[in-house]
Amino acid sequence: MELKRAGSQPSVKGPEQYFTGTVRIDPHHSASAPARVSAASVTFEPGARSAWHTHPLGQILIVTAGCGWTQCEGEAKVEIRAGDVIWCPPGHKHWHGATATTAMTHIAVQESLDGVAVVWLDKVRDEDYLSPLGEVHAH
Repeated sequence: MELKRAGSQPSVKGPEQYFTGTVRIDPHHSASAPARVSAASVTFEPGARSAWHTHPLGQILIVTAGCGWTQCEGEAKVEIRAGDVIWCPPGHKHWHGATATTAMTHIAVQESLDGVAVVWLDKVRDEDYLSPLGEVHAH
């Protein structure tokens, strides 16, 4: 068994090429082969969000604090809150982050396929991010 004590792994800033706004990533686990699961807590300050992206084997998001938004391509933006669990299927294009006025933290869990856990795409445009809940926008 491997025990990783709270605070034993340094936080990292979410890279600007993949995130808009202030994002902190606190790693929890990255499995050694043959296992391939990784997990991290991701905190989005108000207005911060990920770029559009996909996961070859899908992703589970467990919202642990605050209130945020997420959207899948071709679907409406929806609100997510502490306690919500979101499943993003393999290859499903999506983004997630804080609302414009509230921070949000989630635990992200995903598996790698041939060493790839995420495929990053273009950034979410401000006008799409700020669009009303329930509206679908062509991307």
